[in-house]
Amino acid sequence: MGEECTSFEEEYYYSDDEQDSINDDDFDNLEADSQMIVPKAPSTKVITKESLLAAQREDLRQVMELLSLREQHARTLLIHYRWDVEKLTAILVDRDRDYLFSQAGVPLEVSQDVGSLVSSSIVTCTVCFEDVPGREVTKMDCGHSFCNDCWTGHFIAQINEGQSKRIRCMAVRCPAICDEAVIRQLVSKSHSGLAEKFERYLLESYIEDNKMVKWCPSVPHCGNAIRTEDDEFCEVECSCGLQFCFSCLSEAHSPCSCLMWELWSKKCQKESETVTWISDNTKACPRCHKPVEKNGGCNLVRCICGQYFCWLCGGATGRDHTWTTISGHSCGCYKEDISKNPERAKRDLYRYMHYLNRYKAHNDSFKLESELRETIQEKIETLENKYSNLRNFDWVKNGLSRLFRSRRALTYSYPFAFYMFGDCLFKGEMKREELKRKQLLFEDQQQQLEGNVERLSKFIEEPFDEFPEEQVMETRMQILNLCVITDNLCKKMYECIEYDLLGSLKYGTQCIAPYNSNGIEKAAELFIGCNAEASTGARHKSDNGQIDGEVV
Repeated sequence: MGEECTSFEEEYYYSDDEQDSINDDDFDNLEADSQMIVPKAPSTKVITKESLLAAQREDLRQVMELLSLREQHARTLLIHYRWDVEKLTAILVDRDRDYLFSQAGVPLEVSQDVGSLVSSSIVTCTVCFEDVPGREVTKMDCGHSFCNDCWTGHFIAQINEGQSKRIRCMAVRCPAICDEAVIRQLVSKSHSGLAEKFERYLLESYIEDNKMVKWCPSVPHCGNAIRTEDDEFCEVECSCGLQFCFSCLSEAHSPCSCLMWELWSKKCQKESETVTWISDNTKACPRCHKPVEKNGGCNLVRCICGQYFCWLCGGATGRDHTWTTISGHSCGCYKEDISKNPERAKRDLYRYMHYLNRYKAHNDSFKLESELRETIQEKIETLENKYSNLRNFDWVKNGLSRLFRSRRALTYSYPFAFYMFGDCLFKGEMKREELKRKQLLFEDQQQQLEGNVERLSKFIEEPFDEFPEEQVMETRMQILNLCVITDNLCKKMYECIEYDLLGSLKYGTQCIAPYNSNGIEKAAELFIGCNAEASTGARHKSDNGQIDGEVV
């Protein structure tokens, strides 16, 4: 495992001394590699309050033109098929128009006399059994007619119950959806507030019933929605700056699946405070394995089971524990841990604490590194004023962006590993030997990513705005180099998770958001241009060691 790690490092990582010796062929190969690893980013669109109506009307227009329908019937079809125009079209092709309409509650043949029946005759309403003038009776598309008071009462009840997007006809066993224009007209006469509520429900159904469009979960709510064109299992970013999982609307948690992240969040919320307190204030008794709290200064501790043990190392002792004599025990000698495995509860607790501590450590680093945005901008301004021949500082911003993405992937890789290689979620999916082999492969890739992320963090945090120009250029090379390295490592880890681990499950399906390397194209381009420039500049050094020519 160590040899594989070394060979990979030699393939992608270049030390300070090796930078000047890289030839143009190496840059060409690196450019080709970086282009191959860039996947297509998910196609998303932010829908604001102002653009919501226009987005809805675009889908309505497509269906109205496709089927020669009125807007209300097109909306009824789209609400039933969750605003999925492609699915609606596929059903139309595979089945027929009649099946499409009947499933959604759209009448196959629209009655001609829709609306009030202008007549001087008296009509008996079959709901309230009152005799009313014909002008106070309304007929729907399906052909059923009732008095306006009964229709209005029916509409008000449905709107208050939240059913206003699909209000069905009052006739027994009639699946037809009522005309929204008639609903709007009758309700607005006596309940203008409900009419506005009805309009809002129709408008918001584009988001509420559309699996490819969801509200941004920001708090306080920014009022925006996100539409994705490719896959609902992706991570998106709203114009308000919030990044979240499109599938479960929680924080972006890739490479954790939504189920893993839900379980991890609940477990941390339930156990983190208890685990932290136990870890800081207690030691496990070597006999009964129960947590013991020390209430005195002496490091000879006695458990309620009667066992004496050393607080310093947790080993069992006799009754005598002084600086000169410790019965059957020595604290000062280092020994390999050859003790038997503790009981299951203790083992599970230690395992959880292992992954929790590393998750917290990287999460804390991510929060601290997020504060670098303002500092980085100040460094760029300093460099612009200090070195007039340095004009392009995208390498700084791309380095910071790559650090954020890699650190976040590394952070959530620990909850993933906790459930992937544990006994609770995928028990019996793989043989123990196979699972252990895959765990070693995953942890090797995780370790390589961890090392390079720390290197990148070190270079980003350095006060390079105070460096001489030659050292700034060297830092620039290192940052661009590490951007490409961490991108490769992130992609390899995601491929391992998607194909080797989750892809081999037999009894369940776990989906993760695809790897997104936005910005790495520019980083790779800058890296290649920077190295090519350095190679050219190295061949044009003057006698005093300075590089001739302009640095871009």
